[in-house]
Amino acid sequence: MTASPASTGTVLPGQPHIAREDGTLRVEQADLQALAREHGTPLFVYSKQWMLDALAAYRRGFEGRDALVCYAMKANSSLGVLRVFAEAGCGFDIVSGGELARVLAAGADARKVIFSGVGKTRAEMRQALDAGIACFNVESEAELDVLSDVAVAAGKRAPVSLRINPNVDAKTHPYISTGLKGNKFGIAHDRAVEVYRHATSLPGLTVVGIDCHIGSQITEASPYLDALERVLDLVQAIEAQDIRLQHLDFGGGLGIDYNGDTPPAADALWQQLLARLDARGFGDRKLVIEPGRSLVGNAGVCLTEVLYTKPGEEKNFCIVDAAMNDLPRPAMYEAFHRIEPVVLKADAEPVRYDVVGPVCESGDWLGRDRDLAVQSGDLLAVLSAGAYCMSMASNYNTRGRAAEVLVSGTEARLIRRRETVEDQLRTEQLL
Repeated sequence: MTASPASTGTVLPGQPHIAREDGTLRVEQADLQALAREHGTPLFVYSKQWMLDALAAYRRGFEGRDALVCYAMKANSSLGVLRVFAEAGCGFDIVSGGELARVLAAGADARKVIFSGVGKTRAEMRQALDAGIACFNVESEAELDVLSDVAVAAGKRAPVSLRINPNVDAKTHPYISTGLKGNKFGIAHDRAVEVYRHATSLPGLTVVGIDCHIGSQITEASPYLDALERVLDLVQAIEAQDIRLQHLDFGGGLGIDYNGDTPPAADALWQQLLARLDARGFGDRKLVIEPGRSLVGNAGVCLTEVLYTKPGEEKNFCIVDAAMNDLPRPAMYEAFHRIEPVVLKADAEPVRYDVVGPVCESGDWLGRDRDLAVQSGDLLAVLSAGAYCMSMASNYNTRGRAAEVLVSGTEARLIRRRETVEDQLRTEQLL
């Protein structure tokens, strides 16, 4: 039998902080079996040190530069995770008023918050103005007009950066591509100068920058370099209109290792981009970036218990207690997550399974064709689960959202308790 990635001895995503010790998977120094016994499953477990190491790579890349790293909190918005980055001095990229409230509750500095997104409401705009955020990344002409009206009514001026759609292919899944003409995001490249002129004419706005974000899970440097060149061409054209741009925002989107993916290291990528900036004469500008997945994705695992193994004529099924409401990415994107037994069974013969959850949907699967030596009661770890898992979790089938634990060395701290049915019922007005 050909071994699948789940049974090979290759390097695990998340190493060295997610690794095996004597055949047992650990997150830093935490015993995952003990955590599952204490908190139940499904259970998300995150390595704090992995997050800090990922952040350090970006900061090495920007050493000596005026740069602000804004964590794109939609990747994982758990308060315990946000506090890690707030305490490290990060800024934050938000896409809703709810995210603003959440990040402020985590101790973030509002003056380091960037508000992105195509559909900001008037209430959200006023909330952000009152908080004193750093900048609105505006994505349409209509939004400019509304934001100006809201700011004037509040007696304020809103700092704005226009998000430009450069029509660059990020070479990623179409659902997470954001920089092509057919995507809903940003202002068309060929209309940018005209829209900037309009922005400067509005009484409630102050133009402070330019923004570009082309997608997520990008594993090559070339799309970034292409987008950078197109944005810098625009900067020259905009500033020829006597519109000074204080900062250049190049978004995020750097990928992680899900299945042997080899994206460039953050510091190496930014060395290339900064060399281009210097060559074009923009190396002295303030830079803003908005990484999300690359700061948290490989830091997390989702622990799940095997409920049943079910042989079939065409497929064998390993039925676990985690489901598509806990880990939406496979159902949404047909995404690959490596799945590992928490404890390896050296002498057991693996069987090829589809790993599936208990939700009543055929799309409720976590992994297909995985070779696993498991039986009921065993623990599996779904790797690379730190991004776009818990933040996208739902209550489908009236399932409670999972608990979360943050590990730092030998300390494992519960940062979100498991949601109960009673919690869900309290959010509804029963007649």
